[in-house]
Amino acid sequence: MIRLLGGYLATGLMIAGAGLIGAPPAGSSALDLRMHAVLLTSGNTADSPLGNGTALIVGASGLPVPPAGYVDAADTYYLAPRGFGGTTQAVVTPESLWPLTGVKNLTTDESFAQGGQILANAITQQIAGGQVDAANPVVVFGYSQGAVVETEAMKLLAEQGVPSDYVHFVMLGNPANPDGGILERFNVPIDGVSPTIPSFGLTFSGATPADLYPTNIYTIEYDGFANFPRYPINFLADLNAFLGMGFSHGAYLGLTAEQIQDAIQLPAAADSLTDYYMIPADSLPLLAPLQFLPVIGMPLYDLLEPATSILVNLGYGCITDAWCEVTDASAPTTFGLFPTNLDWAEVATALGNGVQQGIADAIRDLQDPATYQPTSVLDTPALQGLLETAYRIVGGTVGNPTPTWGEMVQVGLNLLNNAVPGSISGVTIDSPPIDIFNALIANVSNDYATLLPIADTFNALLITLPSVAISFIAQQAADGNLLGGIGEALAAATALLPLGIGFGIVAPVVEAVGLNVINLVNLFPGALEDLANLLPDIP
Repeated sequence: MIRLLGGYLATGLMIAGAGLIGAPPAGSSALDLRMHAVLLTSGNTADSPLGNGTALIVGASGLPVPPAGYVDAADTYYLAPRGFGGTTQAVVTPESLWPLTGVKNLTTDESFAQGGQILANAITQQIAGGQVDAANPVVVFGYSQGAVVETEAMKLLAEQGVPSDYVHFVMLGNPANPDGGILERFNVPIDGVSPTIPSFGLTFSGATPADLYPTNIYTIEYDGFANFPRYPINFLADLNAFLGMGFSHGAYLGLTAEQIQDAIQLPAAADSLTDYYMIPADSLPLLAPLQFLPVIGMPLYDLLEPATSILVNLGYGCITDAWCEVTDASAPTTFGLFPTNLDWAEVATALGNGVQQGIADAIRDLQDPATYQPTSVLDTPALQGLLETAYRIVGGTVGNPTPTWGEMVQVGLNLLNNAVPGSISGVTIDSPPIDIFNALIANVSNDYATLLPIADTFNALLITLPSVAISFIAQQAADGNLLGGIGEALAAATALLPLGIGFGIVAPVVEAVGLNVINLVNLFPGALEDLANLLPDIP
């Protein structure tokens, strides 16, 4: 998974390094399970008010210490509207995403496990305080990897017998969504074991349990981490999901209150304690880059979007959206080969109508004088969610209701350096020559370290994935489904090969180049801030 804000936001937001929250002291009466059954006894559900207790706020990949703006946005847009009136508390978890948070950092699996243990300890400590009950449960909020950390903690709490109505989880962009989360979508066990990519330290570990604790999960349509296509042989849908890992996955804290309130609740099993909400996409990530083109960009986008969205939705077994096939959002659902419930005559008709609509929309754009007016790149529709997220998170940490771009960049650089120690040198042209030389050597060392994930990616693509595919095909053949096994292996490869290349090769190289540029410009004190302040004022 590509780190939430470091890779997605142009300001390079990253948060301080990980710490630890201690476990409850031995002999603590924290849980006092003699007073309460493990099963839900008070009638609390995912719709129950969140009460007036404590909300533990977990960060995301590259955000081990949730900054003040992040915590405030989580409360304002997701907790308070659900009746929460208590206090918030940031929880420090590793949130490592190897290799993007440093090649010497924890692997992603290790980060999941350690984060889950830390969070479980923090929850039991809250219960130990004696202020937790069914009316005022411990509320836990997590975003992206933070949602996976919640999932790990949830399992640990259930094993310890923590009562179901003592904890309430809220998750955004959950990679472990039962239907659409990438950790479940490719969780096709071979000989009973979930597939693992050892060179990445990543296991497709399955879905968030739906029946352990009251939980609310929010997903933006086409978010490639949380809403990956069910039929990955549709490469257009895959590519759209890859771009959605940036444009959609990074936008949850930039949504309006109305967008969140109007989210569509998906059907789930009657005994599920989890509510699943789908937030319709404002734009198609696959075509979003067209919006950056001056004058012709929006006419081209509007020309192609109606028909292209249909082709993308076929990867979800749909024509109109990415969730029409979901009949039970709580049911773990892996990938398939082809959708079986489509009427191809309806598909052809919809495509024809889409082409006509696209032509009409493009002509309308070309006739609109506003199309020819110069606009800032900051006004690009596809960027609005990301920019608002950046503004709320970083702007909230500068102690200033209207921070300048320069202030935001400076805060972002500090967070980036804390999250990936040594990434920002801090030397200037006025520093002693030896310091400049050492900074240059450190840059070269970081660039050299980029070769390690590249080598690991080749190992994964040339050895691990083929061996997993062969084992999968052999398992399917033993079940009498040889052709189906071959087809499904090809479908998985259609998605996983480009994902591996992007994650293990392209992203580390782009990151290394970006850090080199930042350190070069940073040689001149205040240059980055001055360049940032040339941007239009933040509205």
